[in-house]
Amino acid sequence: MSRTTAMRGRARSSGPAPARLAPARLGTGVVALAAAGLAGRALGTGRDGTPRQGTAATRVRTAGTLALLTAALPADLAITGVAALAGLLRRRERARPHRPLTVLLSGGKMTKALELARAFHRAGHRVVLVEQARYRFTGHRFSRAVDAFHVVPAPDAPGYAHALADIARREGADVYVPVCSPVASWYDADAKRLLEPFCSVLHPDADVVAMLDDKHRFTATAAGFGLPVPAARRITDPAQVLDHDFAATPGRTWILKSLRYDPVRRRDLTRLPRPTRAETAAFVATLPISPDNPWILQEFVEGTEYCTHATVRDGEVRLYCCCPSSSFLLNYDHVDHPAIEDWVRRFCGELGVTGQLSFDVIEASDGRVLAIECNPRTHSAITLFHDDPGVAAAYLDPGADTLVPAPGTRPTYWLHHELGRLLGDPGSWRERLRIVRDGREALLDVHDPLPFLLVPHLQIASLLLGNLLRGRPWVTVDVNIGKLVEPAGD
Repeated sequence: MSRTTAMRGRARSSGPAPARLAPARLGTGVVALAAAGLAGRALGTGRDGTPRQGTAATRVRTAGTLALLTAALPADLAITGVAALAGLLRRRERARPHRPLTVLLSGGKMTKALELARAFHRAGHRVVLVEQARYRFTGHRFSRAVDAFHVVPAPDAPGYAHALADIARREGADVYVPVCSPVASWYDADAKRLLEPFCSVLHPDADVVAMLDDKHRFTATAAGFGLPVPAARRITDPAQVLDHDFAATPGRTWILKSLRYDPVRRRDLTRLPRPTRAETAAFVATLPISPDNPWILQEFVEGTEYCTHATVRDGEVRLYCCCPSSSFLLNYDHVDHPAIEDWVRRFCGELGVTGQLSFDVIEASDGRVLAIECNPRTHSAITLFHDDPGVAAAYLDPGADTLVPAPGTRPTYWLHHELGRLLGDPGSWRERLRIVRDGREALLDVHDPLPFLLVPHLQIASLLLGNLLRGRPWVTVDVNIGKLVEPAGD
């Protein structure tokens, strides 16, 4: 993405049901459901696409989205059936390691957890998947790659670490690989003290996670290693923004980002200063800035944004990929960018960290490479390693060479996301067709087809139904992460 203005069922009939549903009638029903879904979306959103306030509008929007999912069910059933048949015709043997391990994975609702589960399963290891109760209907629990599934408390609940340790003990886990949500990163690090008597943990210590998750402290740490980063200032009071000397950096603009994860405001990258001081003050007044909820005022760098994933052991990068980025990315395509890889390797080496680190990086218009933030958790770009037999070794074996996506690796996409984009912009059908033709669906695997069907029609549908009953608002459906993005959500 060029970084210029942003950095980052079946329908019921009133009469007797016929013995068979003719193709024409089926098509009419699907069209009717789709029309109902689009109407629901239109009534539930404002002109700018944001949710309308009010329980009635929220419920109309949610019901409309459920109708769209219902319309897609026959096609998804057909795709799943064809995939299952293909899997029977193309059997694949699992590897037989000298010492099979039991791998405990968290984040069971997310595609990246499914990707890792499949990788460990293909390598002959046993996979135990966990997720909090709200997402207990994750479609991934029905994956052939998952040997056991457990429900745990929410990461910030008092019993989370003890529940993980108890599962690790009962399941005989050898290693815990957290697939964290932003909220869970620190709690998974804190749980290491209870987990390490039973298994190793592929995650940084709590103090390192806290530093990496704090955009200002991360920037200072990288600068201390001699690595280029944008200028930044910690903000705990709106007055600090108004008092900032923007005139001292003519030609530059700045953005405000919450240090605490904010699933909605993280996409708002309004450039400062605004044309007038009053406009700047009005914008800043809309943000919940306080000493207990600090933000960062960060220099906006013109250029192209990339995202990376690195699996690291003792500062050595074992698995790495890099992709062009955007604020809401659901298409991943690996690019070879030596300067970015060098930045990541230098930072990880200086820190001597073990875990999974995801960096957001800008290549400035003058060729400089600057990291704008680091998220100490798995990146969804790991879906690019689909079917790569080296993933398990990169995670579990000491001294393995760095694994990168193989030449010719197809980009990943999520079909239901592409369909949603098509409904929102029918004129983009050529681009949607190109993505599907040239890429690989991230959930669909002929040897493990059920997650493709159950993520939208069980996991997402159950979340929508819950929100429908409660009248709870949501911003968008993220089929990759397997959740509804909600104000003040996880």
